[in-house]
This record gives sequence, C-alpha cells and structure tokens, in this order.
Amino acid sequence: METTGRIDPTGMTGPAGVSSTRVEPGFSRPQVRVFRKNGNARLPVYATEGAAGADVEACISADIEIAQGSRALVSTGLVLEIPPGWEAQVRPRSGLAWKHGITVLNGPGTIDSDYRGELAVILVNLGDKPYTVHSGDRIAQLVFAPAPHASFLETETPGATGRGGGGFGSTGL
Repeated sequence: METTGRIDPTGMTGPAGVSSTRVEPGFSRPQVRVFRKNGNARLPVYATEGAAGADVEACISADIEIAQGSRALVSTGLVLEIPPGWEAQVRPRSGLAWKHGITVLNGPGTIDSDYRGELAVILVNLGDKPYTVHSGDRIAQLVFAPAPHASFLETETPGATGRGGGGFGSTGL
C-alpha cells in the first residue's frame, strides 16, 4: 500500500512539507507527538523520500565547542511522545562522522516510549581538531523501530547450534 500526501501524519515532513511514504502491508507507522520545550526548536525532518532517519537539530542558546577527544550533551529543545511498543534510535549522521569525526557516543541510543524528558544527543569528537556545534545544525537522526517486550523462560541448558558458543570473529574475518 502506498500513501502520498502533502502532510505526513507523523508530523515529520520532508523538504517543503512534501511527504510520499510507502508502508508495507502489515506494517504501520508510529504517530509521534512532539512538544517544543524551546520555541525555537524545529521538528525532525526526513531529508529525502527514501531517508530511514529523520534529522534532528541542535537547539542551544550558545555555540558548543567540542574539543578533540571530548564529548558534549547537545539539546534539541524537543520532547517526544513515542507510542508504546516503539522506540526511537538516535543515530549518527554520516557526513558529520566522515568530514569531522563527530558521532553519537552511545549510538544508537534508545529513547523509550515512556520517556518524557528533553531529547539531548551525546556527541563525541573523534576528529583531529575542535568542532563547534551551532543552533540549527543537524546533529543526529532518529530511526523508529518496533520494540516488543520479550518473554524470558529459564532453561537447564542452552539449545545446540552449529555455531555453539563461538563469538568475536568465530565466523571469519
């Protein structure tokens, strides 16, 4: 099923507010309510029709300089209301990582559906010089994913597989 319209029901729109989104059968998109804790904050935006992640911007009162090898907590001015059964993953932006060595420290970070605090992003500078974050800079992206709770059942022994307990390179380099 394909849906096309001028306004994306998630409230996250692409360039010029245009949204054309394919939704696979049996798969639904979460509707995420967004509260602007800071009036200057901008809603997340999908930069292209095929983008998996919605860009989020810094919403800060003063520039933040991140020294080489240091980290900073950067505010977005947004509070997300993620529906139960979903999570938002905070992921790095590839351009920042490649061009400047800036990445999300705990990437991907998880925002749980019951969290109602401000979305802030931990950026780390792995580059070779200081980096300055300005208000309005795109600093990370959000990817939404189903997050069902698992049922845990204790067992006497783990089930056998061809791989067994092999890890960390056991399947080849």
